[in-house]
Amino acid sequence: MTMKWLFLGVLILAAVVFAFWTPDMSASELDKRYAKPSMQVIEVGGLDIHYKDTGPTSAPVLLLLHGFGSSLQTWDDWADQLDKHYRVIRLDLPGFGLTGPSPANNYSEEQDLATLTQFVDKLGIAELSVIGHSMGGKMAWTFAAAQGQRVKALVLMAPDGFPKAEDIGTKPYAMPAVMGLMKFFLPKYMVRKSLEPAFYDASALDERLVERYWDMLRAPGVRGAILERGQQTVYTDPVPRLKKITAPTLLIWGQEDRMIPSSNAQSYAGVLADSQTVLLPKLGHLLQEEQAQLGLNQVTQFLNKSLQTAK
Repeated sequence: MTMKWLFLGVLILAAVVFAFWTPDMSASELDKRYAKPSMQVIEVGGLDIHYKDTGPTSAPVLLLLHGFGSSLQTWDDWADQLDKHYRVIRLDLPGFGLTGPSPANNYSEEQDLATLTQFVDKLGIAELSVIGHSMGGKMAWTFAAAQGQRVKALVLMAPDGFPKAEDIGTKPYAMPAVMGLMKFFLPKYMVRKSLEPAFYDASALDERLVERYWDMLRAPGVRGAILERGQQTVYTDPVPRLKKITAPTLLIWGQEDRMIPSSNAQSYAGVLADSQTVLLPKLGHLLQEEQAQLGLNQVTQFLNKSLQTAK
C-alpha cells in the first residue's frame, strides 16, 4: 500500500512539474516577435544592448529607461508620438528583455551608471533629456547627477531610490528564496497576478500586455538576472546626488500607485533644485501603459517648455 501511494505521489508531482515547467524562450523566437525590423544592437562592456532609435536624427534626444521586470516595449505608445518631434532612444536595460544577463553578473548602481554613460557615449550623444520609470527613474536621476552638463530635462515617473532613513542599506528588490523557483516555473497566470497591483484599473491589463511581459521574462537568462539584481541592489542615501541635479525635473505619478506611493514625490521635490509635480488621479504604477495618453500629455508639455527655455 505504501509503495502504491508513493508511486501515485511521484506521478502527481511529475504531472505538476510537466504542467508548470516554464523553460526560456529561444532567442530566435523572441527576435522574430520583438526585434524586427527596427531593433539595433550595440556592444557595451561585453554586453550586447538591444535598443530602438527612432525619430529625426537632428532632433533633441530623449533617452527612455524602463522599470524593474520590464523592457523597452513599455514605451511603445509614447514613442509612436514622441518620435515625431524627438529622437527617441529606448533600450532593454542590463538583465532584462533581449539585452539579457550581464556577462560580469554585475547589477550594482555603479555598473548601471557606467553602462548608461558608455551607451550614450558610443551613440555620440552630447546632450539629451532622460525619462525614467520606477527602477529606470532611479537610473535616470543617478545619470543626471553624474552627467549634469549633458542632461537638459529630466522626467521621473514614480522613481525608485528615495528610501526612508531606516531603509538605507536594505535590498528593495530582494526576493524570498522560494522565488528562485521562478527560474523553472512561471505560469502566465502568475505574471498576470504580479502585474495587477501596478494598475488602478486591472481591466486595462489586457492579454496582449500580459503575453509580452511573460515573453520577456522568459528571455534567455533573464529570470536569473532579475534574482541577481534583487540581491545586489542596495538602498543608498539619494540626497547628496539629487542636490547635484540642475536640469528642470518633472515628477509624475499615478495617484493610486501601490508599488511606489505618490507621497514620495514630496521627498524628491524637497531636495531637487528645479522640479514640478503632477499626480494623475485613478492611475497606478504603470501609467504609461494603463492610460498612455494622460501621462504623455503632461510629459510633452513639460519637455516643450523646458527644452524651449534651455535653448
